[in-house]
Amino acid sequence: MPGKNLSREEARQRADILEVDGYRVHLDVTSAPDPAAATFRSSTTIRFRCSRPGSATFVDLLAPAVRSVRLNGRALDPAEVFDGARVALDDLAAENVLEVEADCAYSRTGEGLHRFTDPADGETYLYTHYEPADARRVFADFEQPDLKAPFTFSVTAPAAWDVWSNAVHERIGDEGAARTWEFAPTRPISTYLTAVVAGPYHVERDHYSRELPDGSTLEIPLSALCRKSLARYFDADEILGVTKQGLEYFHDEFDYPYPFGKYDQAFVPEYNIGAMENPGCVTFREEFIFRSKVTEAAYEGRANVILHEMAHMWFGDLVTMRWWDDLWLKESFADFMGSYALLGAKTRFHSAWITFANQRKAWAYRQDQFPTTHPITADIRDLEDAKLNFDGITYAKGASVLKQLVAYVGRDAFFEGARRYFKRHAYGNTVLGDLLGALEETSGRDLTAWAGAWLQTAGVNALTPQLTVDAEGRITELVVLQDGAAGDTASAPGGLRPHRVAVGCYERDSDGALVRTDRIELDVTGARTVVPELAGRPRPALVLVNDDDLTYCKIRFDSESLETLRTGLGDIADGLARALAWSAVWNLTRDALMPARDYVALVLRFAGQESNIGVLQSLHQQAKGAVDLYADPQWRAEGGRLLAEGALRELRAAEPGGDHQLAWARFLAQTANGSEHLRLVRGLLAGTARIDGLAVDQELRWSFWLALAAAGEATEQELAAELAADNTASGRRQHTQCLAARPTAEAKAAAWSAVLDSDELPNALVEAQIAGFGQAGQRELTAPYAQRYFELLERVWAERTIEIAMRIVGGFFPRLQITPQTLAAADDWLTGHPEAAPALRRLVLECRDDLARALRAQACDGA
Repeated sequence: MPGKNLSREEARQRADILEVDGYRVHLDVTSAPDPAAATFRSSTTIRFRCSRPGSATFVDLLAPAVRSVRLNGRALDPAEVFDGARVALDDLAAENVLEVEADCAYSRTGEGLHRFTDPADGETYLYTHYEPADARRVFADFEQPDLKAPFTFSVTAPAAWDVWSNAVHERIGDEGAARTWEFAPTRPISTYLTAVVAGPYHVERDHYSRELPDGSTLEIPLSALCRKSLARYFDADEILGVTKQGLEYFHDEFDYPYPFGKYDQAFVPEYNIGAMENPGCVTFREEFIFRSKVTEAAYEGRANVILHEMAHMWFGDLVTMRWWDDLWLKESFADFMGSYALLGAKTRFHSAWITFANQRKAWAYRQDQFPTTHPITADIRDLEDAKLNFDGITYAKGASVLKQLVAYVGRDAFFEGARRYFKRHAYGNTVLGDLLGALEETSGRDLTAWAGAWLQTAGVNALTPQLTVDAEGRITELVVLQDGAAGDTASAPGGLRPHRVAVGCYERDSDGALVRTDRIELDVTGARTVVPELAGRPRPALVLVNDDDLTYCKIRFDSESLETLRTGLGDIADGLARALAWSAVWNLTRDALMPARDYVALVLRFAGQESNIGVLQSLHQQAKGAVDLYADPQWRAEGGRLLAEGALRELRAAEPGGDHQLAWARFLAQTANGSEHLRLVRGLLAGTARIDGLAVDQELRWSFWLALAAAGEATEQELAAELAADNTASGRRQHTQCLAARPTAEAKAAAWSAVLDSDELPNALVEAQIAGFGQAGQRELTAPYAQRYFELLERVWAERTIEIAMRIVGGFFPRLQITPQTLAAADDWLTGHPEAAPALRRLVLECRDDLARALRAQACDGA
């Protein structure tokens, strides 16, 4: 498989013969402030050994030009050995030195070395992002995780800048208008984990210290940085406070000192993901710096990500998977530890498992029902496969299964297994068996069957209670029924798995609240499991299978329990139990087992009672999705009107100045569609209308402008004036989205052209154009683009970077054209393009599956 898309087999063959002793990389980015400069100078020296002298191999490099290549002092002609993605090397010696001088490209897609110029002050900022395989856009390398090596970086940058990398800097050389930063060698790490951050960043500093068992003191310098124009919003004290809590907790649990010296956290612009665990130099999307009021859920989410990335210092950086098949060995653990540590580290956030049940698992359930679902340990053939597997299975399902594993082997055995795993494989690479072996040692359990059922099969099971009740209303039998999942194997016959669950029984107390009266914990195995402990007890108002969220499954209800939820879901006193009930009725809606209008009615009736702000915000998004995608088209307008009326009613009723008020205000901005609501929105913007306690700050202003723009009630001049008042990176994104959201053929054509007819747009503005283009109320305007979409897919995949191609393929899919004709068009494309890139076919197939699900849900709602 030649070219950019490195295959697993190629990586295996290369690792069989090579060991890398070290990299020395020098980058000259003094040209970065000049917008006309497209490239920077990259110089790489790699020292490596070959077990089969005389063999041939290659290094990876994506660069516009290669100036020189020298192997063991022998000059190689770049025109002969460089093909645009690889540098061919032949006649290797036992010990080798490779030197490559190249001109590498500044990135505008968030892949490689990303360059951003701040519209607020004209300052330029750089940062790198590589996962899974974009270090080769910055320096020549062996781009695979199992060829670890120490890295020594040096960077020549403008004199007014600072530079950060994975290691501490040892010296800085002044050269007039430039300075060269020399960094200490790193410990052995994978190429995708290296990092450089450069620019006039604002920096806040702190430190963490801890006495180690041998009597020495571990000192970890800490820093947090952001663009200068964001410094006034930067709550670095809270960020660094969570950081210190996390370091204390992970040292207690892992019994392995933090291995990478310092701990920098850079909040960077136009970032494609939430964060990246570069050892010693973690990068985060700067949207975690809040320019306006946000809810407590946003602060909890940021703290979770900080702890997630910190867990990676051990799970992923110290010990790294051999190939991307075992990506879960780092991501599932970090996702689990992010939630686990929010409570264990004694942060101020106490709803971690409610958020996990309501949001993270919703992502997993959705992903696991696609026809493209895969086991947690996946079959990753190449780098394109790897890119797509950063998904709900690898993160949230894996974390859900680990939560169950902790209960299965015991907390102490789990963490002792982790400690042995770190010490045994420090700075090395592992596969599934290495981790399971350590856990088997500490727990005494054979995990072969568990791994087969949970890690090596795909799909989600559904658990349903079935009750038989006598004439006196007492339970004669309660059975838990398990539906099969996809991915049948000998370890999970019929797709059935072993589940450790709690069955909760709920009744109303004297105050009318639904409270738990019985809890039975048991193992569910096979298709039918009896719960004998409940025989003879009064039939409860609600039976909640998987109470406390111990396993990974979809919950169903018996008919009486479902009726209890229809009349009293918001009365469930326990926050986690209530979140599980909300998750369950949403899954029923998505599975076309509950009409969308019934789900909307539940939200309108009970969301105002929801105390957990994160759950409330999820309900808002799901209710809007129910109307936009799953409602009978004949009822869609009525559903939209009911949501807008409900949003306004709850906005007026919410506590002034509180999180709930802000959440309902944002929901009003998303649902406003009638003259009354739009007049209020405009009045709030102009200051002629007022809701006690509601501060219409900049982010909320843009939300209101988007509502007006999508309704055709905002002029270009008004939007330009708002941009002039907020001429920031965020303001430009919001302005771009508003322009694309206008309900005119010209606006849609302009957005489509901006994304597809040029590759000049940065990643953030590509995302904004796509978001504005696809407004739910503008189906007729976007319908003509459905056929054009299918015609351009292969060109987009061939010509764009995978990050941008993924956004275009997923974002422009005609998901709002919910008709059999659109489904047929998707099927025709899939049938007619069997040789298209597998990753492209996967994306289209998943979009097609969403469309088919919407058609089924609409039929259910209209029945």
